[in-house]
Amino acid sequence: MRPELSSRAAHGVDLGLLAWRFDRPMIVASTAATGGGYGERQWVLNLQVPHDYQRTDIERHVAEMAGELQLRGEGVGMLTAASVRDVAHAHEMGVDVWATVGVKKPIWAASVEHVDQDHAAPGTINIVAVLPARLSGGGLLNALTTVTEAKSQALWDGGIAATGTASDAVCVVCPASDTSDPFGGPRSVWGSRLARAVHRAILSGLEGGDR
Repeated sequence: MRPELSSRAAHGVDLGLLAWRFDRPMIVASTAATGGGYGERQWVLNLQVPHDYQRTDIERHVAEMAGELQLRGEGVGMLTAASVRDVAHAHEMGVDVWATVGVKKPIWAASVEHVDQDHAAPGTINIVAVLPARLSGGGLLNALTTVTEAKSQALWDGGIAATGTASDAVCVVCPASDTSDPFGGPRSVWGSRLARAVHRAILSGLEGGDR
């Protein structure tokens, strides 16, 4: 389930876009501002925007891009100023992770520094993870935590003293089958594989390569 890469021009800048199209509805847990939450989704977009991005109608913007790509149904939309052409991919025993890694403004989660979300730079670390097995609702939310923990570990291991950026987004995808696994933590079967894939993808993104 590899993403499609397309490009478009905006204000004289060539911008990329990654699109994951699902051949059937998938169960998704996501922290994305557009299409986030928990439920069935049919696509995911990681949309590159300029560093001086000023639009506030993000849902409309994502809907416009989805329409241009002829995507149907509900989906998830994430934004980043990082180059999506440099997306890093890692595979671990059935689990696939893609990450676009923008760390120009890293932060510590518990810092007292104020960040104006209305004017936050859309650099971000965006992560899309696809599991081959169904997780329960609790297991899938646990997997979001696992992704975040592995991302923070990778940043530290990569020499970035931070837990992430102020606008990171995560999307974990799994099949909508009847049988589900209730566990998604870092020592569970799928959670441990997910954590290792995320860790490698983030380190790869920090190095500017794909492995």
